[in-house]
Amino acid sequence: MGRYVVRRLLQMIPVFLGATLLIFLMVNVMGDPIAGLCGERACDPATAAQLKAEFGLDRPLWQQYATYMGNVFTGHFGTAFNGQPVTELMATAFPVTIRLTIVAIVFEIVVGVTLGVLTGMRRGRPVDTAVLLLTLVVISVPTFVTGLVLQLLLGVEWGWIRPSVAPEAPFSQLIVPGLVLASVSLAYVTRLTRTSLAENRRSDYIRTAVAKGLPRHRIITRHLLRTSLIPVITFIGTDIGALMGGAIVTERIFNIHGVGFQLYQGILRQNTQTVVGFVTVLVLVFLVANLLVDLLYAVLDPRIRYV
Repeated sequence: MGRYVVRRLLQMIPVFLGATLLIFLMVNVMGDPIAGLCGERACDPATAAQLKAEFGLDRPLWQQYATYMGNVFTGHFGTAFNGQPVTELMATAFPVTIRLTIVAIVFEIVVGVTLGVLTGMRRGRPVDTAVLLLTLVVISVPTFVTGLVLQLLLGVEWGWIRPSVAPEAPFSQLIVPGLVLASVSLAYVTRLTRTSLAENRRSDYIRTAVAKGLPRHRIITRHLLRTSLIPVITFIGTDIGALMGGAIVTERIFNIHGVGFQLYQGILRQNTQTVVGFVTVLVLVFLVANLLVDLLYAVLDPRIRYV
């Protein structure tokens, strides 16, 4: 196991460098960031040259990337165009989005897996048909529609929640936004769990467990569910980074100042340092989540061994 972890960590290095290089190149072709600093009027040549020299934008792109990566490995993600270090923006944004993501993941695991087990053990019955139709509706409706409808009904019409989340974003106010953020993924987890469970029910080891007379609950929890959760864990693991980076719509609807909000502001203002810094951290989140998912495979399925 130790050798496998070391090998995977070494493999993450070129993936990280390649991903950050692509992000750096794409962000730097969005437009001229200096133009956004001067407002509606164009910068005069002297001011533009001074700003480019101040932010290092007058150097070749490969030198900018090399300098940026050197700063990243020392914990410095650059300075936003308003003079605020990007690390300060991260310190305020990431805790909020992490709490929102935790709420969303809990909904995916508790509700999604429960509904998946319920329908997987009752294929073809009315409850199975009803849940499949419900998940299909959830997948079909865009997230911004779900968020706006719940905000209007629960926050404005009925007054059950705050329409706008407070700046400190406590867990109690992130339940509905977390449900909105997890809605589509929750539906996929339900359908994936159902399919995997129904397929593994016909496996030889399940028939053997039934023939040995093992209790039904033990067959489901100890044998059937563990192996059936492998594709579900894979989906949830890759979904962690997607939820954190894809929370722009949800955070905009509920006025949550998290990662999505900062990315939106950075893209809107062509603040390359902010966008590249936040996305760099999200790349690390993706890589670590995938590593943890691979290690969980051996826990769920004893037939899997890493050398």
